[in-house]
Amino acid sequence: MKMSYSENEIRELEAKAKVIRRLIVEMLTKAGSGHPGGSLSATDMVTALFFKVLRHDPKNPAWSERDRFHMSKGHCCPLWYAVLAECGYFPKEKLMSLRQMGSMLQGHPDRRTPGVEVASGSLGQGLSVGLGMSLAAGMDKKDYRVYILMGDGETQEGNIWEAAMACAHFKRDNICAMLDYNGFQIDGKTCDVMGLEPVAAKWQAFGWHTIEINGHDMREILSAFEQALTIKGKPSIIIARTVKGKGVTFMENVCDFHGRAPTAEELKIALKDLE
Repeated sequence: MKMSYSENEIRELEAKAKVIRRLIVEMLTKAGSGHPGGSLSATDMVTALFFKVLRHDPKNPAWSERDRFHMSKGHCCPLWYAVLAECGYFPKEKLMSLRQMGSMLQGHPDRRTPGVEVASGSLGQGLSVGLGMSLAAGMDKKDYRVYILMGDGETQEGNIWEAAMACAHFKRDNICAMLDYNGFQIDGKTCDVMGLEPVAAKWQAFGWHTIEINGHDMREILSAFEQALTIKGKPSIIIARTVKGKGVTFMENVCDFHGRAPTAEELKIALKDLE
């Protein structure tokens, strides 16, 4: 991984993230259903990961040496699909088939989609999946890394903490988890449903190296990925403070847009915000 980036490279990533956000709102409007809020909040992290960090080959999704990525919060797959299409895993026209019967782009990811490793959507399970991938790398004597994107609401589930304990116990330093900490879940604010603080201290207590960042600052995001690469003997987690619905003014920090697609009129406003 490159250890420093120019202003031009940062601007290119920011522009790419804006393209991804536009695709997300267009896909969801066409589908008439889906989850914009968490897709938009995690866009900058996933964009940086796929375009600057992840070792992968869109022409050969099954390449044995590839890094693995798993989206534990599978309902935010519009983001994943848009990034995969921009990378060249499949034609961008396919994006507009989101959630249609028979489409390879379902409302939660499955392995019909090129680039998707494992189906997801049942929350709380993704870190366990990532641990399995990490252990497989060790058994196969491979040096690939494993990246897992989690939502903040799903870390209220016990399965996450069992996996967190196991990752540290087995010293899985090829694991880098990402926490999209936007402060909202389907029922409201995470602090009202089941408070998560002190987040960093909890992960540290479970034996993880923790990195706290602004999840919309490309330099901080890339620096966090770089730092995680240097950590030996323990897994790393990037705790990214983000804004639900980031980039679309009427969606930002509005719980209703956790799982409601924009209307045709709202799409016009969203695209104007994202020009």
